[in-house]
Amino acid sequence: MTNTDWSEVLVQALPYFKKWVGKVVVVKYGGNAMLDDELKKAVMEDIVLLSTIGIRVVLVHGGGPEINNMLKKVGKESKFINGLRYTDEETMEIVEMVLTGKLNKEIVSILQQNGGNAVGLSGVDSGLLRARKIDKNDGIDYGCVGEVTEVRPEIITSLLEQDFIPVISTVAMGEQGDDNHYNINADTAAAKIAVALKAEKFVQLTNVPGVLRDVNDPTSLIKRIDRVAIPSMIATGVISSGMIPKIECCQTALNGGVPRTHIIDGRVPHSLLIEMFSDRGIGTMIH
Repeated sequence: MTNTDWSEVLVQALPYFKKWVGKVVVVKYGGNAMLDDELKKAVMEDIVLLSTIGIRVVLVHGGGPEINNMLKKVGKESKFINGLRYTDEETMEIVEMVLTGKLNKEIVSILQQNGGNAVGLSGVDSGLLRARKIDKNDGIDYGCVGEVTEVRPEIITSLLEQDFIPVISTVAMGEQGDDNHYNINADTAAAKIAVALKAEKFVQLTNVPGVLRDVNDPTSLIKRIDRVAIPSMIATGVISSGMIPKIECCQTALNGGVPRTHIIDGRVPHSLLIEMFSDRGIGTMIH
């Protein structure tokens, strides 16, 4: 690129810089972007840049593959029922150890190394997330798997006001009178945190380009979806399988007042910057 090319890129990005400064953006981070060191570094660089120019970024992370690896090391089989990880008490201890003890601090460390000012939290800290044991009315016991019933965002807001980057692992406390901790789906938790913070954007980093008309054709990306079209797209199978819960999380955020939600490809280096600072966008926007 020539100097002229660089200057044009910066000039085109400037309106977006102005648009997002001071706004809250919640990013759910997981998938391949967590497993590949180069992609991980690119995501953290993006988040530090966003924070440096005054965008209030909240990073919510999962860690399924790392939990699987740890369970394997201790000789315990990973078990899933209807897409949910069966979480007995022993598995819950490992989930909490991996998410809040290992991954959360690794992410904070990388952000710090790249010039960010990050603080690690779990849903237990300051009672950030409260949950009840999930009940799907199917007679199946999923163990210590919970659904969020309350978000208390005060600690996040306090950190954002001091220019910190909150990094949140999705382990939750039980409701009043329930001393258990619960394993929470990170996409769902991130959507509810976005609502509680009145975020301007909710972004899910995934392992696919976005919503595809044909799952076997990456060029069939649907760039924009009006939420009123979602039921018919599910009925016709355009939205199916693992994309349905991600779309449902976007709906949760939209119904709670978040204006824009996005499903973008975390395998593309700096996909977050492309989404935030260009008119090209990347992935699928549900609005």
